[in-house]
Amino acid sequence: MKYKPEHGFPYYFEYVKHKDLRLAFSSLSTVTLFNSINEEMATFRYAPDKWSIKQIIGHLTDHERIKTFRALLLSRGETIQLWGYNQELLVDNSRFDDLTILQLVTDFVNVRNASISFIDTLSENQLKMKGLAQQHEIALEDFLKSIIGHETHHIHIIEEKYLQTHFRN
Repeated sequence: MKYKPEHGFPYYFEYVKHKDLRLAFSSLSTVTLFNSINEEMATFRYAPDKWSIKQIIGHLTDHERIKTFRALLLSRGETIQLWGYNQELLVDNSRFDDLTILQLVTDFVNVRNASISFIDTLSENQLKMKGLAQQHEIALEDFLKSIIGHETHHIHIIEEKYLQTHFRN
């Protein structure tokens, strides 16, 4: 699936709707890609107003933290709107570009392992619980899958807009 400007939910879910939740979170392909990126590549921006790869990795980590926290609330019976957040503000107020690629990947892996640990505690009934995400009713399992769909969206952008452009220059 190519990058589409109309991203967001339910767009991210389309990437993962047929995947097993646990297997989707256990895939090592993203970490393998991140580990192949050196410091120079990690600071590359394909346009002046675009994030660096380091900022994208940090954004993915923040996104997973936020969404998993919301999933925790929903799984415990909290009636919540699975609201959005200001991703630009979070990246602008981070220090992702000051960290090494190794620090960012380590943080990503730590958050992913925590997410997997959380998923392993959920019952089938909890995974079927419903919440609202941008006026779409969604089961907790699908909400969690959208984290991986969001990641897939950004990986495609990294591959198409960053790595191919970087190697052409």
